[in-house]
Amino acid sequence: MRPEAWPARLWRSSTGRFGAIVVAAIGLVALVSLFWTPFDPKTVDLSVRWTGPGWPHLLGGDSNGRDILSLLMIGARTTVLVAAGAGAVATAVGVLLAALGALTARPVREAVAVLVDILIAFPVLLIAMMLSAVWGGSLWIVVWSVGVGYGVNVARVARAELRRVQRSDFVLAARASGLTTVQTLTRHLLPNVLPVFIVQLSWSMAAAVLAEAGLSYLGFGAPVTEPSWGLLLGETQRYITLHPLSVLWPGLAITITVLALNLLGDALREATDPTLSRDGAKPHHRQPVVIA
Repeated sequence: MRPEAWPARLWRSSTGRFGAIVVAAIGLVALVSLFWTPFDPKTVDLSVRWTGPGWPHLLGGDSNGRDILSLLMIGARTTVLVAAGAGAVATAVGVLLAALGALTARPVREAVAVLVDILIAFPVLLIAMMLSAVWGGSLWIVVWSVGVGYGVNVARVARAELRRVQRSDFVLAARASGLTTVQTLTRHLLPNVLPVFIVQLSWSMAAAVLAEAGLSYLGFGAPVTEPSWGLLLGETQRYITLHPLSVLWPGLAITITVLALNLLGDALREATDPTLSRDGAKPHHRQPVVIA
């Protein structure tokens, strides 16, 4: 019987469907906001100030008389940029450090292991705040600081997996056949640790969304010229006792996005990892992914 493709296994999972739909919806909203929003988010209309949900302002207005739905749509662009950018940086840093820590000579491996332990000791948010204080609030500072910080965590986990797979018979056979270290890494090692990378990267992207929202809330993230869910949350939280719905919408958007990214990562791991049980079946022996 032909094995079921991982997209089908992912869609069959309720958590996978939820995560995929929410992430796709946020990406679609961010794309649509490039061309259209219900109202201009920069337009101030005092008649809309603190209006409740209704027509035509479906989510109401904020303290400045701006349409909250339009602000959330524009803020989705910031969320997508930070999540995708931090994920890309974390992937590059994680793969590089994991490969250096698993496939090089012993002195280099030990030096990389010490470097990773040192970098993990520094809080990511603190580093981002320090950089923002020096160079000013910027999304790119958030992307690079969060990406590098969580890329180190990815490297720490992936390094152990690479070391384990490296001792497998099919990897030894690949090396005996004349494959270089880079070829062995790309053809045999990385495909076998892909599920671990997927989970770690999904957590990194979710953490990046939270980090950007927290930094923007504190004034160290997105500048005021770029609408952000964290900025909107910071602007409206002081009025939470009088207008609680204005705080609910950005907080709910952040919560749902982070939850969807975490659930999607877990579902992707279950769909791509052959060692995990499916449909209640017992876990079977790990079969290596060998790419010729």
